Amino acid sequence: MTTEDFPAVSGSLEERAPFWRRRTGAVVTSAALVAALVGGATGGVVGAMNATSVAGAPVSSGQVALNASSTSDVSSVAARVLPSVVQVNVVTAQGQGLGSGVVLTSDGRILTNNHVVAGAQQVTVTLSDGRTVGATVVGADASSDLAVVQASGVSGLTPAKFGDSDQVKIGDEVVAIGSPEGLQGTVTSGIVSALDREVTVPGTSTGRRGSSTVSYQAIQTDASINPGNSGGPLVDSAGEVVGINSAIYSPASDGGEAGSVGIGFAIPSNQVKQIVDRLS
Repeated sequence: MTTEDFPAVSGSLEERAPFWRRRTGAVVTSAALVAALVGGATGGVVGAMNATSVAGAPVSSGQVALNASSTSDVSSVAARVLPSVVQVNVVTAQGQGLGSGVVLTSDGRILTNNHVVAGAQQVTVTLSDGRTVGATVVGADASSDLAVVQASGVSGLTPAKFGDSDQVKIGDEVVAIGSPEGLQGTVTSGIVSALDREVTVPGTSTGRRGSSTVSYQAIQTDASINPGNSGGPLVDSAGEVVGINSAIYSPASDGGEAGSVGIGFAIPSNQVKQIVDRLS
């Protein structure tokens, strides 16, 4: 597998989700906020808003690395959480794409971002053991960018444990898990670099009114998040989900590819818990 397998997508500020899955070269406006959506064979992401969509966002990433002594902690967190993370594969009228998902129940309820499954004509999930099974969207909320899908014919899955995002502090060590660029089971680590960061991204809708913007108060992290991480968990040092990875800040110049610069955003778990029950 090479990076050429995952071409990025062209788009302008006015274009929305259906264009995020085209087979073309990358065109991302300077200092753009990019919804981290697709990785797979036709994937890439664009869906850009200008930098003022991130209230108070820093210009540079200011990455802070974990100490070497934390390596064993990251590996133990990964071992606990990886069985609860899946890859979500979609087929739309425009092509194919993918994101990540978090197992909610042993019988296959899975949480992901709405923008991962919006407009999907077919959904499958690839489990942590490598099996790929069919799935259906059972609930979606464009306003919160969350959705729940049901995997077919599965049992004995490992549900993730959700933590209290109100207890998260700036400087806390966190781990992101997902399928960046289609590389399932990828684990990255970093810290919480800001809290209550106001983030606005393009919404996705199949209604007559088209797309609208989605805003939320996000957890900001410097853990590496890339296209395909959307819908995957941001977890704390106890292995509890404190956020759902949903967007990245990318200052890519025109013609460059969107990628992690150490500024990623996650929907806080307490906000997720308020919505997920009614989506299921």
